Amino acid sequence: MRSDADTWLGIDLGTQSVRALVVTADGRVLGTGTAALRGRRQGTRHEQNPEDWWKAVCAATRTALKNRPPVRALAVCGTSGTVLLTDKDGRPLGPGLMYDDGRAAEQAARLRAAGVAVQDTWALPKVRWLLEAGGRGRVTHQPDVITARLVGHPVPTDSSHALKTAYDVEREAWPDGLGVPPDLLPDVVRPGALLGEVCPAAADATGIPAGTPVIAGMTDGCAAQIASGALRDGAWNSVLGTTLVLKGASAVPVRDATGVVYNHRAPDGSWLPGGASSVGAGALAARFPDADPAVLDAEAAAFEPSSAVAYPLVSPGERFPFRAPSATSLLLGTPASDADLWAALLQGVGLAERLCLDYLHHLGAPLDGPLTFTGGAARSAYWNQLRADILGRPARVPEQTEPALGMAALAAYGTGAAPALADVADGMVRVRTVVAPRPGHTARFAEPYGRLLDALESRGWLPADVAAHARARLDRDTAGP
Repeated sequence: MRSDADTWLGIDLGTQSVRALVVTADGRVLGTGTAALRGRRQGTRHEQNPEDWWKAVCAATRTALKNRPPVRALAVCGTSGTVLLTDKDGRPLGPGLMYDDGRAAEQAARLRAAGVAVQDTWALPKVRWLLEAGGRGRVTHQPDVITARLVGHPVPTDSSHALKTAYDVEREAWPDGLGVPPDLLPDVVRPGALLGEVCPAAADATGIPAGTPVIAGMTDGCAAQIASGALRDGAWNSVLGTTLVLKGASAVPVRDATGVVYNHRAPDGSWLPGGASSVGAGALAARFPDADPAVLDAEAAAFEPSSAVAYPLVSPGERFPFRAPSATSLLLGTPASDADLWAALLQGVGLAERLCLDYLHHLGAPLDGPLTFTGGAARSAYWNQLRADILGRPARVPEQTEPALGMAALAAYGTGAAPALADVADGMVRVRTVVAPRPGHTARFAEPYGRLLDALESRGWLPADVAAHARARLDRDTAGP
């Protein structure tokens, strides 16, 4: 059982930094630490040095734990789809291929032709690419490098990070036909399982006391979902940063033959369906690199709706709410000014978010629970209001939305702090505000949404049945039947 004095450590291996948080059962953050990461990008290549991950973890945890009481346990999350090969002792044999490394498109196409549902940047195609390039080693996901160093020997991976390596989370087994020698695949446990304890060498390096339990984590997207509290059936978390990710909770898997929506398995055996879009705030940063967002937000309020309709992809190709590798950004109409264009981009992300929810409804996903906004864009009060208006439903905005908080909650669950992860999250997650849609505002965006649906369908990107389903819900709350 937990006490109010207990603390847990969450570690998030992000793209640009490692973040560590020391968190109490009631959500107070007692310690924080951050250490920067750098990678190598060249064309479709995106790599990071695994030794840099460990050095950053050591720096971040030492700062977070300085002058703090010992933590009861820790858990680690990483970027989904980041993978590498290691030797039998867990030592990296090369760089980590990051979540968006695109070199394995050919391998992904061959896997899909063989009936394996993968996307181009998933871990399994990258593993195949590494092996075909002459590599030979144990398949290892990003957090496994850190947990192995913490414990002092190789450890099983968790089923959340293994999902994009095509691990079958329903059968809880590696399937046949992956084209990877079985002896190279890691053992797999559910998130929340005990992996071991911090060894003396790791304690000296990180400042984490020796003997601290190390709990199996989840991907950064799932970690952010835990930090949002969206863990009960029908609840959803919309994470808007550079791109847009929606993750929800369901008693049963949400089936999608196209593979656009996939299901993580929660520690209790329930399901966390979701998908990742390529629209997002990155499109605004690319178009207005030196802008003051607060100033343009204020000016954009005069353009509801904008004279233009946008589908603001951050990079070519779309993954959710439809799969279209050839998709490109759209701008229908001519904005009257920079403020009007800014408004079109803000609204375009909101319209894409609505289409994601409509697609989930089309698949039969439960949507009647609370919606939570997290991610860097949730700092914009205007954009939060605009999105709530477009979706026609209220949204919660938590005080603390970092994936590291989600890992602290999972560490608490893994050490028996509460019988359910949702119960732990209910105690840790503090809601800052609830944004309700303004009366009459949702109807303003029905016509632009219809125009966007027409444009996406006419280009062959959005399937006709999905477009028809979304049109039938133009004037409905996205949480409704």
